[in-house]
Amino acid sequence: MALVKKGTILYVEDNPDNRSLIRRVLEAEDYFVVEAINANQALQKLESNSSIDLVLMDINMPDMDGYTLTAKIKAIQKFSKIPIVAVTANVMRGDREKSLGAGCDGYIQKPIDIDTLSQQIERFIIRSTNV
Repeated sequence: MALVKKGTILYVEDNPDNRSLIRRVLEAEDYFVVEAINANQALQKLESNSSIDLVLMDINMPDMDGYTLTAKIKAIQKFSKIPIVAVTANVMRGDREKSLGAGCDGYIQKPIDIDTLSQQIERFIIRSTNV
């Protein structure tokens, strides 16, 4: 029987420990994970991989923050429908709204609850394919 993946996720995260954890969790749930460590790499991965179903976006990155990168991705017509979910330790009042205002379709707080991560991601992917 062929292994069917649930979807392809681009995870934009500068922290290698976070990337490793999320990759292991998502791959165990039959997602294919593409990683980018900064904004330029994320844009290159989007350009070179037409099968990306969702972007998990770290907000606090050194070269370009996730808010700016999200707005940049959403401004590119061919990527504008890909759901982007902010993954951030920014949990102060207004941070969720700031993420959504930048164009993110959702918001997941760090530390990430690995027990609910795949269900959250599945909801975003299903929602985007039903649009």
